[in-house]
Amino acid sequence: MLVSPLAQLTGWLIAVGFSVPIPSTARPAGGLELHAVEQGIVAATNAERRRHGLSPLLVDPLLVRSARAHTAWMTRSQSLQHTMAAVAENIAVGQRTASEVLRDWMGSPGHRANILSGAHRRLGVAAYTAPGGAVYWCQQFLP
Repeated sequence: MLVSPLAQLTGWLIAVGFSVPIPSTARPAGGLELHAVEQGIVAATNAERRRHGLSPLLVDPLLVRSARAHTAWMTRSQSLQHTMAAVAENIAVGQRTASEVLRDWMGSPGHRANILSGAHRRLGVAAYTAPGGAVYWCQQFLP
């Protein structure tokens, strides 16, 4: 059974005083709302891009839906595996916060390259918690 992970993570993040300003780039068009943990991934990603002189990525509702679907699949199957979709993608498992997963991705050359690519303009993100407590993370990028 898939636990409602975003609510679980959101509650945990709020419990430790984590708050994320919601920049306009984190508000996707099309009526799709980002969960607090997803907002945290977007904010941390765009903060890294700003530190490196890059423009922020815009949240794409189709990429968010794709990232959510893939992350839900990884969580249900308890398998860390890249999607077959034609996107650049960062995935991870085990980190407890958006800032922790971003730190780990930035420490990996391939993941870092996706985050700092000047070719990427759009972003979709997701995080889900498995019943055993492991958190699965996903970022998907497109030009």
